[in-house]
Amino acid sequence: MKRLLQIEFIKLWNNRASRVLLVLSFLLPFTIAFITSIKIDLGFVRLDPAEYGIFDFPFIWHWNGYFAAGFKLFFALVAISMVANEYSYRTLKQNLIDGLSKKEVILSKFYVIIAYSIISTVGVFLMSLIIGSIYSSYTDFNIVFRDLIFLLAYFLKIVAFFSFCLFVTTLVRKAVFAIGIMVILSAVEWITYAYLRWEVYKEEAYTFAENISQFFPLMSIYNLIEQPFVRYAMKVSPEEMPFEHNYAVHWYEILIVLVWTSLFIYGSYALLKKRDL
Repeated sequence: MKRLLQIEFIKLWNNRASRVLLVLSFLLPFTIAFITSIKIDLGFVRLDPAEYGIFDFPFIWHWNGYFAAGFKLFFALVAISMVANEYSYRTLKQNLIDGLSKKEVILSKFYVIIAYSIISTVGVFLMSLIIGSIYSSYTDFNIVFRDLIFLLAYFLKIVAFFSFCLFVTTLVRKAVFAIGIMVILSAVEWITYAYLRWEVYKEEAYTFAENISQFFPLMSIYNLIEQPFVRYAMKVSPEEMPFEHNYAVHWYEILIVLVWTSLFIYGSYALLKKRDL
């Protein structure tokens, strides 16, 4: 595993575009989080994040996990170019000539995905712990670490999404086509969801649409971490919320994403295995 990781890291670091995107994908979410946590008091403008409870434990795990996942698009471009460049520069064929098997080629990509996801998750954990320690009004150990399940969801979310990027790029070989397919599939999923919700089985349309869409590849990944805005509204003004909203991370959502991730990785290997290079 170490040898495969070293090979991929050398490729990534020697590519200027990949290097820049890789650094940005790490720095941007942490920089923005720390900037938004700064207390501002200019007399006529006063902003104190502690007053709004955004960085309170355990809510901060949900909040930061959701927004940090939004920056996965930067590394998605790295993951796509990581595979597309193999075909453009013919390094894939050279690696096979040098002794790597096709299975090792796919594993090397997957190891990079896992390594990035682990480092990113640890980064979100430390960032949230530092900011929460400064601004949270709750310091009890059981409260501080109560919702760490959102970090697991964050980890699985980016692993699954990057595995999808790996599969799509292995399928079409070109970065621009891979990005196009991802955009189109995402649009198709949301349009299908909207149609099911408002046109089919109208009496129970919402439940029906939710039950079906949770199996869509991209939407299942998105659903791992629910948007935190309703939870925040329930936290700040519970008496004004007309309904209950389930924001928890469910075991079946994790299972669905794990199945899709396995299919993406196996599909990538199957494509590469049958392809004559």
